[in-house]
Amino acid sequence: MLQLETIDPRILGQRLAEARKTRGLTQEDVAAYLGCSRPTYIAVEKGERPAKPEEIVKLASCFGRRVSELVRPGEPVVDFQPHLRAVAEKMKGKDERELVAAIGDLQRLAADYRELEQLMSARLRYNYPPQVNLDTPLDVVELAESVASGERRRLGLGEQPVDELRRLLEWDVGLRIFYWPLPSPIAGMYAFADDLGGCIMVNRKHPAERRRASMLHEYGHLIVDRYKPGIDYLTMPGRKPANERFAEAFALGFLMPANAVRQRFHEVVATTKDFQVADLCRLSHFFFASVEAMAIRLEQLGLIPKGIWALMKESKFAPREAATLLGLPARDETLDYYPERYKYLAVRAFEQEKISEEQLAHFLRCDPVTARKTVMECLTGNVMEDDGSERPVQLEFQRSLLSQSLGDG
Repeated sequence: MLQLETIDPRILGQRLAEARKTRGLTQEDVAAYLGCSRPTYIAVEKGERPAKPEEIVKLASCFGRRVSELVRPGEPVVDFQPHLRAVAEKMKGKDERELVAAIGDLQRLAADYRELEQLMSARLRYNYPPQVNLDTPLDVVELAESVASGERRRLGLGEQPVDELRRLLEWDVGLRIFYWPLPSPIAGMYAFADDLGGCIMVNRKHPAERRRASMLHEYGHLIVDRYKPGIDYLTMPGRKPANERFAEAFALGFLMPANAVRQRFHEVVATTKDFQVADLCRLSHFFFASVEAMAIRLEQLGLIPKGIWALMKESKFAPREAATLLGLPARDETLDYYPERYKYLAVRAFEQEKISEEQLAHFLRCDPVTARKTVMECLTGNVMEDDGSERPVQLEFQRSLLSQSLGDG
């Protein structure tokens, strides 16, 4: 039986309204499902009439939510869905439905992340740069280049490529980055709230190089449009607005620092007296960027003529086939739906019996068997025996080094 006295009707009403909108239902639809009048249900959403236990159970079923999700403690996270849905409505048919569902998923993932942090008393540390004002006489692309360079310096990255970009942005910057299936024309979406920080959803269907560029593109938006949620398409007709041009240039500048690109380019030309398609492919692999992004970056820096990439596209150039022919190995990049830190918080909460196996499966968006496997992967490792075989061992992450050292003394 639900303990209704512990549930704030106002907070419950906010969660019910959010769940209803995500499901695409009207208040009249839900009232009919409950078997009550529309004014009665409106009073429930406003927190003026407490919901009965059986009504909460029925509403959870109607919205496709767990009861515990609706009655969880604490204030609901800021709802950034309305603006994102307004953008999603510009799409049609299946793509619109898929995008609207993903917007709801982003809201719930962000709420789950915060709940795990509250359970484990482990608030995410935000380390964002100052916001940038685009109302300036400076050229937007040059400004983005400068900001990208400054951000790399601030994070201590130097001029070298960043292999584990998602981990860097999650742990060192404090972004919440989720990989999720989105309609193919969508690169990603972003939102910001004071109690959540920056939340980014990247299209999981896209190649690793594209996902890396999308992460940084959304980060660029959070630098110039911090409180304005948005959805980014792979292509945009007409002249791009200043914020889009900034985000695009910021991503290129961060992924492929100008000085490093120039140095590698000139080394190739000095050695071979030429710069060929194969060199372009090798350079893109070095910076873990797409061939398209690398070509555009070289054009932007004036190292190759403008329009080279357009000509390559017209000739049906196939980057994947080229990489195979050149013997360039595929680069590893995580495909986890949720951030690494999110996973560790969920596993730790389960290990400390703060959540059940069912709740763990919910947080990890999988079945209980897969959830248990994830726990084992986090808490065990392999050691190499003398005969070359591997043996699993339990990793004692919670063993205190301080108490051990004190005991030895």
